[in-house]
Amino acid sequence: MSRHKTPKESETIMTEIVLPNDTNALHNLRGGKILHWMDIASAIAAGRHAEAVVVTASVDSVSFENPIKLGDVVTIKATVTRAFRTSLETYIEVTAENLPSKTHYKCNTAYYTFVALDSNGKPKVVAPVEPETAEEQEKFAGAMRRRELRLVLAGRMKPAEAKELQSLFANLEKL
Repeated sequence: MSRHKTPKESETIMTEIVLPNDTNALHNLRGGKILHWMDIASAIAAGRHAEAVVVTASVDSVSFENPIKLGDVVTIKATVTRAFRTSLETYIEVTAENLPSKTHYKCNTAYYTFVALDSNGKPKVVAPVEPETAEEQEKFAGAMRRRELRLVLAGRMKPAEAKELQSLFANLEKL
């Protein structure tokens, strides 16, 4: 296994322009297209961290804040938030820019999970993440709760085994 890696080392920034073929009848970027672009950017980030081919394991917490218009420039930023044994969580943030008006706006955020594969297509152990900034540390800490929730919802973990989720609810009861 490799040394610890920072989220900055996996950072991927992808830029696209919304063309007529990418839009719906309202001239907004189609949801499936932005999810596709987000998958590509986050897979690159996860692959950089894992130094391997990765496959998408889950997509969750996708929020669509603002529609992206025809002709706008889309920027997708993806970083690895935490690595588990063979899986990695990435955080993706999407912004758009209207060039004539010089307007920038936030569009989407999401968490994607990937599994790293070795040359035989088997899961590969990945390096741990070492968060540096306060924001990176916050996402790193929350990643275990998000992972447990994914596993419980997928039926791969019993709720009673989700220790991080239990501690979260125990702390809420104290409020």
